[in-house]
Amino acid sequence: MHDPKIHAVLGAIVVTIGLWLVWGELPVALVAAIALAAAGFLIWQGTTIAHMWAWTCVLLGFASAAWPMATMVQVRMAAGEAAAAEPSDEQMGLILTAVVAGLFSSVFWVSFGIGIFRWIKRKELEQAEVQAKTEVADGNRSRKQSQNRR
Repeated sequence: MHDPKIHAVLGAIVVTIGLWLVWGELPVALVAAIALAAAGFLIWQGTTIAHMWAWTCVLLGFASAAWPMATMVQVRMAAGEAAAAEPSDEQMGLILTAVVAGLFSSVFWVSFGIGIFRWIKRKELEQAEVQAKTEVADGNRSRKQSQNRR
């Protein structure tokens, strides 16, 4: 379970399901293309498992931001020939719900992803500090040993 490629596939599945929930009905070929593109992106950008999930959260945020736009497109497509007509109150309520929920979930997922990136950066800095201290201590130890041999 520590193989990053497995996490890339799992992250791609999560992103694909997120986009599928946004659009509702998608052709199978498009779903497969989204999944492959997401998996490829996660493998390319995700150097660690934490990076994979941080990018997955950011991609979910982008999908959530697309939700209001997708809803507007679906409402316009449902209008068909009457595209010039104003949306009904029901359709406007649907758009408003998508805008509010999409904005909230988009901010949440992008912020969560950025938080993971910051956590990764903090851990990398802590590891670098510990490694630097260890190297300094090892250097001092080897100097003392060489001085004691003289």
